[in-house]
Amino acid sequence: MGMDSRIEIKVTNPKKVDNVVHPVGQGHATSASSPPQPSASSPPTDGQGRQQQQALEEGLRHSHGRGRQGRGLIDYMPFKNWVPWLIPGFVIANVVVFLISMFINNCPKHSSSCVGRFLGRFSFQPMKENPLLGPSADTLEKMGALDVIKVVHKHQAWRLISCIWLHAGVFHILANMLSLLFIGIWLEQEFGFVRIGLLYLFAGFGGSLMSALFIQAGISVGASGALFGLLGSMLSELITNWTIYANKLAALLTLIFIVVINLAVGLLPHVDNFAHIGGFISGFLLGFVFLIRPQFGYVSKKHIPTGYIVTSNKPKHKPYQYILWLVSMILLVLGFTFGLILLFRGVNLNDQCSWCHYMSCVPTKLWNCKSQQAYCENQLNLTCISNGKSGIYNLSGESTSQVQQLCTKLCSR
Repeated sequence: MGMDSRIEIKVTNPKKVDNVVHPVGQGHATSASSPPQPSASSPPTDGQGRQQQQALEEGLRHSHGRGRQGRGLIDYMPFKNWVPWLIPGFVIANVVVFLISMFINNCPKHSSSCVGRFLGRFSFQPMKENPLLGPSADTLEKMGALDVIKVVHKHQAWRLISCIWLHAGVFHILANMLSLLFIGIWLEQEFGFVRIGLLYLFAGFGGSLMSALFIQAGISVGASGALFGLLGSMLSELITNWTIYANKLAALLTLIFIVVINLAVGLLPHVDNFAHIGGFISGFLLGFVFLIRPQFGYVSKKHIPTGYIVTSNKPKHKPYQYILWLVSMILLVLGFTFGLILLFRGVNLNDQCSWCHYMSCVPTKLWNCKSQQAYCENQLNLTCISNGKSGIYNLSGESTSQVQQLCTKLCSR
């Protein structure tokens, strides 16, 4: 062939599973006057083929943007659009688990001041006990809420995962599931259910792990850590696939603004911001691992139609993408490993960091973050004081750290 028959194909936003340049088949032409395309079994002839190649190249130029916006001769799809089903499935699973927890809770059996008594055993705990319209803390603990004492001393590590499927009330699950649908469906459409499913679970685990290392009193539930992981992965995906995006700076600033606002909300009392931070960091690192895409200009040659020649020899990924992938994998493995070791040794990271508690709650004139206090009178008796309630417990034979943990747990109920 002559020089005119050689084409340099530039692909915007390529993807591993969809780096394909398709000739327009019958019924898919975007122009009524489009010349017939060469078949896969017969390369174009010199005269007619050269004209078709030129038309093909012109079509590629016009269809250079995202999706099928071009008016050329190429039916071009830079990304495979996955049909989202896993994220809606996660939402359904969370709702089902919440209904099960309300059924087990059976408020009318234990209280005469339930909210929404017409709902029967699905009615809510009194507002003074749970203002989020949900079950009791005891029910959530039975269902698998994150309880550090049980994780450490009874080896119930499964609570680090089970807690992300539980919610404290209607308001809690409504806010989380709307956020999950808004963020998760877009990510699943772009990257598929396998990568987004794994990212969601690992980010939720990372949020639970960080929460357990810093907040060791009471229980913790919710999918917020996993949701912040999805947010973090969106940020890292933008960074690692920087070359294939337009309006990069605007997208980056928008994402950072959303993340900062959501983390700032976690500074209010009774919000587990450590789960948010842990989930965000985990998701940010996981994004470099799971959401990496081929660079601009890469074309998978095995998908090029017969008879066409591609002059682009760009590698699939840029060197910085490989570096970010490797560094993120190392940090994730080390972080999860050392975090679990510290947790099962009963380490409270607040003892090593005097200011870290401000990352979860900042005291102001409107609220006080010190809702609980516990202290030991002597080796045999422990006095707990919490929100005006007090009690004396005989705890002979327990270590000081176990005494303090048990005291805080008893007071928080």
